[in-house]
Amino acid sequence: MVNKTNLYKGCLEPILLKLLKENGRMYGYEITQKVKELTAGELKITEGALYPLLHRLEAEGILEVEMENLGNRVRKYYSLTASGKKEQARSMIELEAFKNTLQLIFNPKLA
Repeated sequence: MVNKTNLYKGCLEPILLKLLKENGRMYGYEITQKVKELTAGELKITEGALYPLLHRLEAEGILEVEMENLGNRVRKYYSLTASGKKEQARSMIELEAFKNTLQLIFNPKLA
């Protein structure tokens, strides 16, 4: 099987923002499982890739965090802030433009 990790890395932020837009709020493990489910196991997001991104987006004011006690554990839920919603829309436009640019190379007759 071909390792597509490098191809997916640049798409992780738009994927995360889209999931949060559609689901409201999610916790880290839930995000990894949702991506795995939606891609039939094709894309697996590692904790090492996800959590630094979540922390960066929180620091940038794109995400807000809610802590919830579950028995003897605390779960962190992430959701989009108002500027996060704008960033999500912008990232979708950027991703679509990138897909169109790739079409010019890989399928010029479809572009």
